[in-house]
Amino acid sequence: MQRITKQRVAVQHALDDLDDFRSAQQLHEHLRAGGDGIGLATVYRALQVLADEGAVDVLRTEGGENVYRRCAKQEHHHHLVCRTCGRAVEIDGPSVEAWAASVGAQHGFTDIQHTVELFGTCAECRAAGVS
Repeated sequence: MQRITKQRVAVQHALDDLDDFRSAQQLHEHLRAGGDGIGLATVYRALQVLADEGAVDVLRTEGGENVYRRCAKQEHHHHLVCRTCGRAVEIDGPSVEAWAASVGAQHGFTDIQHTVELFGTCAECRAAGVS
């Protein structure tokens, strides 16, 4: 178990203040703007620990960057993410779970883990003509 540091607590509190996914750099800027002297490398380390513990959701954007958000659900889930504004909805995917287990079994694999993220344009962005 990792030692809880004041820097990790600061990252956790910052994530609690934010509703959407943020990159480590964006989170670092948010913390610095709030007067926290935390370094970017420390933010990355704290986010990795929180991700390993399952305390944050991690998405890889279409551009390949990891973004983070505090988990609303503790159980395994997926996300539907607006590629315009970044709004995310947590979704359950029982058919995805069954498909992943089936594909693994077909190839002799067990203990299957997966990540599925769906990207699209939300109704608000579509209504505003933003895409």
